[in-house]
Amino acid sequence: MSKKITQDELESYLWGSAVLLRNHIDAGAYKQYIFPLLFFKRLNDVYEEETEKAVRENGPEAADWEETHSFIIPDGAHWGDVRSVPENVGKAIQTAFRAIEKANCDKLSGIFGDGTWTNKNRLPDRLLKDLMEHFSSKTLSIENCPEDELGYGYEYLIKKFADDSGHTAQEFYTNRTVVHLMTELLKPESGESIYDPTCGSAGMLISSIAYLKEKGKEWRNVSLFGQEINALTSAIARMNLFLHGIEDFQIENDDTLASPAFIKNGKLRTFDLVLANPPYSIKEWNRDAFSADKYGRKFLGVPPQGRADYAFLQHIIKSLDEKSGRCAILFPHGVLFRNEEGEMREKLVRGDYVECVIGLAPNLFYNSPMEACIMICRMDKKLDRRGKVLFINAINEVERKNAQSYLTDAHINKIANAYAEYKDNDGFAKVVTIKDIEENNFSLSIPLFVKPAADSNGEDPFTVQQHYENWRALSERVQKSYSLLSKMIAKGGEENA
Repeated sequence: MSKKITQDELESYLWGSAVLLRNHIDAGAYKQYIFPLLFFKRLNDVYEEETEKAVRENGPEAADWEETHSFIIPDGAHWGDVRSVPENVGKAIQTAFRAIEKANCDKLSGIFGDGTWTNKNRLPDRLLKDLMEHFSSKTLSIENCPEDELGYGYEYLIKKFADDSGHTAQEFYTNRTVVHLMTELLKPESGESIYDPTCGSAGMLISSIAYLKEKGKEWRNVSLFGQEINALTSAIARMNLFLHGIEDFQIENDDTLASPAFIKNGKLRTFDLVLANPPYSIKEWNRDAFSADKYGRKFLGVPPQGRADYAFLQHIIKSLDEKSGRCAILFPHGVLFRNEEGEMREKLVRGDYVECVIGLAPNLFYNSPMEACIMICRMDKKLDRRGKVLFINAINEVERKNAQSYLTDAHINKIANAYAEYKDNDGFAKVVTIKDIEENNFSLSIPLFVKPAADSNGEDPFTVQQHYENWRALSERVQKSYSLLSKMIAKGGEENA
């Protein structure tokens, strides 16, 4: 008899499937096979659960009623059908996947990805049968494993894969405590539209729904949108949302900068809220296409080939609703002060788009000691915030355990409260005018504006990187002043001649 699965049992069960793949494929490829099988098993068990309930309430004929099921699994494509196949298991799996996708083209088209299931050198029949038997050991019905619990288990597996796969993990998994902070800062509301232009496995979109659930607010009327360049990852995003019980979503697989997916009446579709962690400073992007962009996304300028950060920033700002639009973007610190983006940054500041800049602690990202920042932009600032930017130095807001760094609830609340209050906080937060930023050559380097607290006991609150940023910004300011002075002297000499 089936019984509800505990979270520990679920995590052990899910990771056990990955263990079976060890010594057969690289850790980075686990997700290509584990996630589709897990999703297949979930669909099958929910379908059978729906059938049993309908037959129990309405008799045997209800099993075939269209209204009984929320999706279709065609005859011959059930888990049991594939499990009973004695050989060519990979082909049977692939055939079942395509049949389910075809029968549910409006919801599940392409969702199982394009894994090489028929490659017997990589996935011999014995291995696939072992995997199917492992997944068969538990029933993943909604009664046994509610949507949220399976979703949390899925997130656990994503994190484990990130840990196991090494350097590429950040492209797939953003530190969840940072995501929770970004959600807390923007405070999603019922009925809003939420967008992530580089959505990965959809963690930021799911965090928005989790926020509404935690606050006891209606979440089923929220529309979620995402775009992801990697085909497998975009499929995983859709599975992830589905397994969290979310139905109103649209995830597209394409290059956001080259081919934005959400267009309305020839213009970029706009959203109430955008959360994003774009790939940092990518060099391989189509700068020429962006230079000829027809959606108005180069209003600040065309970024250098070696750094696409401001291309993503401009795409996001143009995707914001004129009244309700606000965004939180996770960026490398360089966007705050790099020379080659100086003119674009000046236009960004003068346009009064930036509401807040938050510096985060190092080591919050897998296999990288880098420091990141969160930039919050808002299209319609409150009157008392117009012409101003709040800087928050949260470099010390971090907890480290078992070689992982994360933000605690206390850290998240402290940062979110400082943003909500929008006032000076000695050594932690500072409200600065656009004029102040102009005097600093439009650098947004946090140490320029947030000075050490008076009672810091002589301890240096800033990192070496922040001191470097401060020194560089000040050097540029001196250089600019010297250049201006030289021009004035030269002009004076010409007038006296």
